[in-house]
Amino acid sequence: EAVCRRLLADGRLDGLVALGGSAGTYIAACAMRALPAGIPKVMVSTMASGDVRQYVGTSDISMTYSVVDIAGLNPVLERIIANAAVSAVAAARVELPERSARPMVAESMLGVTTPGATRARARLGELGYEVLVFHANGTGGRSLEALVRAGSFTGVLDLTTTELADEVAGGMFSAGPDRLDAAAQAGVPQVVSLGGLDMIIFEPPETLPERMRGRNTYRHNPGVTLVRTSPSECRELGRLIGRKLSRSRGRVALFVPLQGVSQISVKGGPFYDPEADRALLDGLHETLCPSVEVHELDAAINDDAFAVAAADRLHGLIQEAAA
Repeated sequence: EAVCRRLLADGRLDGLVALGGSAGTYIAACAMRALPAGIPKVMVSTMASGDVRQYVGTSDISMTYSVVDIAGLNPVLERIIANAAVSAVAAARVELPERSARPMVAESMLGVTTPGATRARARLGELGYEVLVFHANGTGGRSLEALVRAGSFTGVLDLTTTELADEVAGGMFSAGPDRLDAAAQAGVPQVVSLGGLDMIIFEPPETLPERMRGRNTYRHNPGVTLVRTSPSECRELGRLIGRKLSRSRGRVALFVPLQGVSQISVKGGPFYDPEADRALLDGLHETLCPSVEVHELDAAINDDAFAVAAADRLHGLIQEAAA
């Protein structure tokens, strides 16, 4: 890792290609993760056809399966190594067009909050920001937190905090217990909402844990099953978010969509549950300190008015912090 950083600082590193089994992949991936996003990183590995989270983490490593074991060269492995080398060299030589420097804002989004997040992103673009959108699928949340800690963003529009529901209730999209902490600790202006807190995310129905069977479920697609968060889980989530936001060193505003926190929890939707929504709000008010702005809007999270109001308030917080 230290060697890679030094070579990069000296202008002698344009990309990194590695080849290995489990041990070699672990060592090479550690070095790759030390490099900033955008530096080509290609890992040819016997481990690339399985779960590669421990190697990739929140980095932009490209994993290529070696197909055969790495036990001497042969026509198949030679072709795969050549492909990896060529792809890394080609990526290192690509010159992107110059872009005007704009302050960057992070935004979180999931399928059930996409319309609102898209409208908010457009509004922030109108206000002069470059918006980086993170898919709230566990890895996306961890990436958002890591880049906030690295000082990459002027502000954070965290519309979709669903990963906390998976952390609390044991779903598959948890981003860990530190989700929603980076901006608070760094004092980065943030607007936070409750997108996707109506659901715990699992794989196909047959994989549901016994404790989740018999509950209100919704099949998002063949590989993803959603379970409606209960009133007790929602109250716990509200308390947790209230505590996290109350510890913020910077300006923070909470936007509450009173007509639904996702596309499927609006009135008439499969996850419409006023009791759970009230419990979420009650939990928030139990732990929120007065320094946190609270905006309760009579709208759903995907309504244009809600999205624009959240984006506009983030712009205001950023301006206030810079004054």
